[in-house]
Amino acid sequence: MSSTLITHARLVNEGQIFQADLRIEGQRIAAIAPSLSPLPGETVIDASGKWLMPGMIDDQVHFREPGLTHKGDIASESAALVAGGLTSFMDMPNTNPPTLDSTILEAKYALAEGRAWGNYGFYHGASNDNLEAIRALDPKKAPGVKVFMGASTGNMLVDNPETLDAIFRDCPTPIITHCEDTPMINALAAQYEEKYGDALSAEQHPDIRSRAACLKSSELAVSLAKKHGTRLHVLHISTADELKLFEQGPLIRADGSRKQITAETCVHFLHFARPDYAEKGNLIKCNPAIKDVADREAITAALANDVIDVLATDHAPHTWEEKQKPYAQAPSGLPLVQYALVAALERVHEGKLTREQVVQKFAHAPAQLFDVSQRGFLREGYFADLVLVEDVPFTVKREDVLSKCGWSPFEGTTFGSRVAATWVNGQQVWDGEKLLGEPAGLRLEFDR
Repeated sequence: MSSTLITHARLVNEGQIFQADLRIEGQRIAAIAPSLSPLPGETVIDASGKWLMPGMIDDQVHFREPGLTHKGDIASESAALVAGGLTSFMDMPNTNPPTLDSTILEAKYALAEGRAWGNYGFYHGASNDNLEAIRALDPKKAPGVKVFMGASTGNMLVDNPETLDAIFRDCPTPIITHCEDTPMINALAAQYEEKYGDALSAEQHPDIRSRAACLKSSELAVSLAKKHGTRLHVLHISTADELKLFEQGPLIRADGSRKQITAETCVHFLHFARPDYAEKGNLIKCNPAIKDVADREAITAALANDVIDVLATDHAPHTWEEKQKPYAQAPSGLPLVQYALVAALERVHEGKLTREQVVQKFAHAPAQLFDVSQRGFLREGYFADLVLVEDVPFTVKREDVLSKCGWSPFEGTTFGSRVAATWVNGQQVWDGEKLLGEPAGLRLEFDR
């Protein structure tokens, strides 16, 4: 059994920072102690001055496979994921075909086996006509059921009130929602197209996909969850207005109970704001839209004070050529996984978050929220999903991007930290410069 000893690291785990050594044996963390002696033949890595954290768990990605693999695929996007210090991902169901029954769900898992650099889970989707498939879902087979309560592709917009009510009543897993009110957005889009014509640009995107549309849809989701006692997780909060809907406090309360209704935001909402459209244009066009500076600051504060429970990416790659189209034709979504952790740590360097909070929101909380088995923490006996970070500045360059789309909205940005190494299931897969070995990801297991 292979063995690695990481020495003199500053561990960030469960609200604490402390210096310790950590031993990996096989796929697991074998020991954590102030000082461990090397074993014969053991690989020793001196991590002096570096930060050792559990690998981040990204509960919201679009890796585009099957059906849209010209944009990205499980292999390419998970390679970018581990280069960014993220070690597990949960992929969305709006692929082609959409993941609307257990047969298609299992087919997606088969696609990932042996090809995913990180550990993988796949959401079951909801539509107006697959209620029976949702009722029949084995809760151990998927992290949750994704409900698009706003615009989506294909057959995945759930806008039938009776179906929506029944999904919230009968779903056997947590429900995760994309909350934007489609009729409001469509009406605004028509008004703006009439007003601006060919001059319509991404600078109008946050007005078309408005804060009112976000708030109305989030209010509906929360009301349904309260009505039925549903475990609800509202994705990618983009406005200060929506924060009033969520309870302040830890995800796991002192009595051991868990919040019923939780909220998430994404790294791009912490980094960009309306003024950035002038330079970035369609490159930061996403749904829901990046909004005002005041929203960015309120969302960052809500992460710090436990109103928002989880940080994720909503990684959604599109080709450079697709993003160069006029605003109305350019697709929404950003490639984010490779630089998500360092972008979050930039808020630490600014004094707006702590390292402990980043680890809580990006590693611990997703594991707790989705009942992920033995991951998301630095604990003896847990899988050795680890990331080693050093506070050495670097500038994002296009030639370093591993996502298949080949570009990043962070190009030209200098971050204060870099990912020095990543381990997945005990195997080092990133050395700070390149991928190592072969894909080591395993199917996520859910303790339900």
